[in-house]
Amino acid sequence: MVAKTFGSAVAGVDAKTITIEVNVGQGTGFHMVGLPDSAVKESQQRVESALKYYGYRMPRQRMVVNLAPADIRKEGSCYDLPIALGILQSSEQVTFPSLGDYVIMGELALDGNLRPVKGVLPIAIEARKRGYKGFIVPSENASEASIVNNLDVISVGNLQEAIGFLEGTVDITPLVTDTRDIFYNSLENYEFDFADVQGQDNIKRAMEIAAAGGHNVIMIGPPGAGKTMLAKRLPSILPPLTLQEALEATKIHSVAGKLERHASLIAQRPFRSPHHTISDVALVGGGGNPQPGEISLSHNGVLFLDELPEFKRTVLEVLRQPLEERKVTISRAKISVDFPANFMLVASMNPCPCGYYNHPDKECVCGPGIVQRYLNKISGPLLDRIDLHVEVTPVKFEEMTSMRKAESSKSIRDRVIIGRQRQTERFKDNPQVYSNSMMPSHMVKEVCQINEAGRALLKTAMERLGLSARAYDRILKVARTIADLAESDQIKVEHLAEAIQYRSLDREGWAG
Repeated sequence: MVAKTFGSAVAGVDAKTITIEVNVGQGTGFHMVGLPDSAVKESQQRVESALKYYGYRMPRQRMVVNLAPADIRKEGSCYDLPIALGILQSSEQVTFPSLGDYVIMGELALDGNLRPVKGVLPIAIEARKRGYKGFIVPSENASEASIVNNLDVISVGNLQEAIGFLEGTVDITPLVTDTRDIFYNSLENYEFDFADVQGQDNIKRAMEIAAAGGHNVIMIGPPGAGKTMLAKRLPSILPPLTLQEALEATKIHSVAGKLERHASLIAQRPFRSPHHTISDVALVGGGGNPQPGEISLSHNGVLFLDELPEFKRTVLEVLRQPLEERKVTISRAKISVDFPANFMLVASMNPCPCGYYNHPDKECVCGPGIVQRYLNKISGPLLDRIDLHVEVTPVKFEEMTSMRKAESSKSIRDRVIIGRQRQTERFKDNPQVYSNSMMPSHMVKEVCQINEAGRALLKTAMERLGLSARAYDRILKVARTIADLAESDQIKVEHLAEAIQYRSLDREGWAG
């Protein structure tokens, strides 16, 4: 007798339905076909132990398990539960009238308990799309699956519960989650707040501009100046995630197995801070079965690279294309998958190896040419994609001990949202552009027009400060954002003057 159960395989951030066919017939031997990897093949031992634990038997006849379509590679331990249920149905030990109505996923322990699996959210979305009645999942994945409405999410803790539910002897109420209620109640739960930061008002201002225009930013300053502390607070002033953005971020983290147990929807913008020893594959994504990297895990959020020159050059160079295209394409011989990668890049670095070049109090001990050599670790094309270069100076003692209450993230975020609303209105006819940082060159000329006084100021700045040609468009984009924060339709001279000061690394002779 042939029994059919339904599972799913994840490719990229999407899922494909997999049919698990089990046939128990005459002969001997256990055969699994359909491009299973080692983890899938090893399910035989886990399934047999789980069945025996609850008093069922593993048939001693010829058993064929086919995972269709057979040309898609199946990976992981998530097919244990549907295989076990298919074996019971095919060997006629039990009868499941509604087995074909459900997508079923779960890894079996030897005692029949269920362990969580990865990629549950895209699987649930695909199950609803294909018209299945419900989704049977391990208890620890149920909250994640219940994000999807119009799908019965059946939470089971072990094999026996799944058998009882499908037989009709155990009543399990589908888990229902008010996704919108959870989402909107979690929007303000930020771990870090700018109210905790004393001083550094000029850096906070630069962060506000970066958040308002979606600009990438690099902070240059000595050790202990507060670069990391400021970067960690950037997500708290970004506009809150929309429900669609939250679903996108949750899908990526689900596929990568980065969601916490019993977690549901990600409500805060992601903040990822990989160590400088990271490989290019870990950063951009990849592997035999392509998995999202750090730049995709920071989708709709912030990617923070601390001590930027310490990263391997090959790692930094793979950032260039995702920064432009807002996605990553991973190509293999038989598969090509796209991972979204719309993130803000925030980087920090010391000005030199010793860290004290241009320090107001401490003397730099680096020899001639060492500072420039240190900065040259960051390529021009990568630096070209960073709009704001901000010099961070140490906080003075008087500021650290001041009792003056610092501005909260909420106050800054309110101004950022107003700036973003102006950009949304401006780019409503250009769906690929929704922030000032994303404007192509031809749009900059149209949107960032300046008067004669502004042109004279910009010309003088480029000549006297030795700013490079690549700084021109960046200054105009940043000036447009500053004008938006000031709720001004025109880019004024003071907006340009503020934007010019954020191009430290473009100045000739900055590094001696």
